[in-house]
Amino acid sequence: MPNADENPIGLPEPALEKLLEQARQAALHSYSPYSGFRVGAALQLTNGQIVTGTNVENASYGLTICAERSALARAISQFGPGISIESVAVANLNDAPSPPCGACRQVLAEFILPEAPVIFPAADGLRTMAFSELLPLSFDMKMK
Repeated sequence: MPNADENPIGLPEPALEKLLEQARQAALHSYSPYSGFRVGAALQLTNGQIVTGTNVENASYGLTICAERSALARAISQFGPGISIESVAVANLNDAPSPPCGACRQVLAEFILPEAPVIFPAADGLRTMAFSELLPLSFDMKMK
């Protein structure tokens, strides 16, 4: 998967652009009265389905749920725990960098293909990276 930064016109491939647009639409439903930071995420599953989520803030900030985890919870609720994610898009309505946070990266790690592209706004524009680059050493509990 080429990096969006390597694309001479600066646009991701069409499938990721469509996923990014769905993430932007999800961000419109954000509940973010405290920070005003409106984020949406879209997950492309290996079964062909696209599932979206948005951030939901809480007055007790630690209880806030990010858009990526919101989308993942929705995907598992709809399709069960056997899902597999083949690509992720994150968008916000604040024109600010918003790569997935560490908690979201770790939670996604249990369901995402290692080379799945993740597209998100970075300080220098849109960036696309393989998930394994975003979280190269995820925590893994192997039951023996």
